[in-house]
Amino acid sequence: MAQNDMQHVGSTSAIVSRKKLTSRRGAEIGATTSLFTFNDNMAKYLQATNRQEIGDFARSYAAELRADEGAEYDEMVEINLSELEPHINGPFTPDLATPISKFKDAVKENKWPEELKVGLIGSCTNSSYEDMSRAASIAQDALSHGIKAKAHFTVTPGSEQIRATIERDGQMKTLEDFGGMVLANACGPCIGQWDRRDVKKGEPNSIISSYNRNFTGRNDANPATHAFVASPDLVVAMTIAGSLNFNPLTDTLKDKDGNDFKLAVPTGEALPSQGFDPGNDTYQAPPEDRASINVAVSPQSDRLQLLEPFQAWDGKDSNDMPILIKAKGKTTTDHISMAGPWLKYRGHLDNISNNMLIGAINSANGEANKVHNSTNGEWDAVPATARDYKRKGIKWVVIGDWNYGEGSSREHAALEPRHLGGLAIITRSFARIHETNLKKQGMLPLTFSNPEDYEKIQPDDKVDLLCTQLAVGKPMTLRVHPSKGGDAFDVELSHTFNEGQMEWFKNGSALNTMAKAHKK
Repeated sequence: MAQNDMQHVGSTSAIVSRKKLTSRRGAEIGATTSLFTFNDNMAKYLQATNRQEIGDFARSYAAELRADEGAEYDEMVEINLSELEPHINGPFTPDLATPISKFKDAVKENKWPEELKVGLIGSCTNSSYEDMSRAASIAQDALSHGIKAKAHFTVTPGSEQIRATIERDGQMKTLEDFGGMVLANACGPCIGQWDRRDVKKGEPNSIISSYNRNFTGRNDANPATHAFVASPDLVVAMTIAGSLNFNPLTDTLKDKDGNDFKLAVPTGEALPSQGFDPGNDTYQAPPEDRASINVAVSPQSDRLQLLEPFQAWDGKDSNDMPILIKAKGKTTTDHISMAGPWLKYRGHLDNISNNMLIGAINSANGEANKVHNSTNGEWDAVPATARDYKRKGIKWVVIGDWNYGEGSSREHAALEPRHLGGLAIITRSFARIHETNLKKQGMLPLTFSNPEDYEKIQPDDKVDLLCTQLAVGKPMTLRVHPSKGGDAFDVELSHTFNEGQMEWFKNGSALNTMAKAHKK
């Protein structure tokens, strides 16, 4: 069971087998038994966090949630628990997964830096009480053999509740004795808020974290950092060895006397026996009379700026619009709105908008942050070109590839294109949260009804978007005017707007819609 106990939920695509469904009965079993198990475990967690009524409400419907009689499925996902082993994802993307048994070979073959400089656990994704308990059990095992973390080691509690609870129950002290530095209950290095000083920018090195993303330069603003993602268990184990070549399932370590030993199977409780400690209550309720509050922001501040409401839709179609960029390949929220040093401007929309889409790859030239301005013929940075269009009163669109907006749910990735004059983001497909964020800011997230239509559109084409066609459940038309001549042609676009979200677009944003309703 050592394999399975070391395994934490990770890259599903790498560890499950996919088969065509041959048995309806098998699908029904998967749809029912896993649901009951989930509800039992979740109900206990909700009860422990003073939300039992939510669990009771959900469980009251559990018996009704089963496959319809005669239902058929395109595929069935089978997970053989006896064959699972830990995986390490990366570097530079969470999509590249390697089982731990083959990871040493991958390190050698790809010439990844073997020395592990830093191990980081926690963040909002992997800092549950059980995660921290298991991590502490591995650390305690090392301490009992007289050794500590060889690599730098940091711990980011995902909430004040987790921080207070593991401090009370002793896991925090164990992790600190092990050599760990406990960081604030915040995003921290996960989104680049990391004052890293152990390597110089541009120096190739390897780190491993239990965070949820590891895109290039995300954690420390160093594009040469090879960032890997694994379970908290595996991260802690790897920091003891300080090497990417260590496999805790099979390899041994040296204790303080030079004797070989293997790490014990990690253990941990899902919920604290004494209940959760809520920690420090730092919430400040808003005043009852909000009209009397004046937020003073210096006009000279480069980090804070009062937001101005976005303009409402003019009720017309938009014609002869340039394509700001036709993005090629992966365009994550890190490509759309980079984190790291840029986060100091997160309270200043105009300043942080200078990072808009600077990481996206332009299909016209294969480069990042270099696009063609259709009004003056110059090649310039993406934000500068968008600003020039905005000054000239020209709306623009972005053409994107598959799963556009994958990554963090950061709001700025949707705020920035809206602020710089964009009307629509048109893609083969969207990451769900980013699609909704765009809607909230009054943007039009649209997808090609036929994904192959992405190939028909060239970066220098002009387009008309028939916004007046926007209706729930109905397609819209994009009229393309080829830059190289020839007849215009129409492309069908799909969307997922509901009635309420359509009001966001018409009013200019969800915030405008709320303000409008408040005035009534």
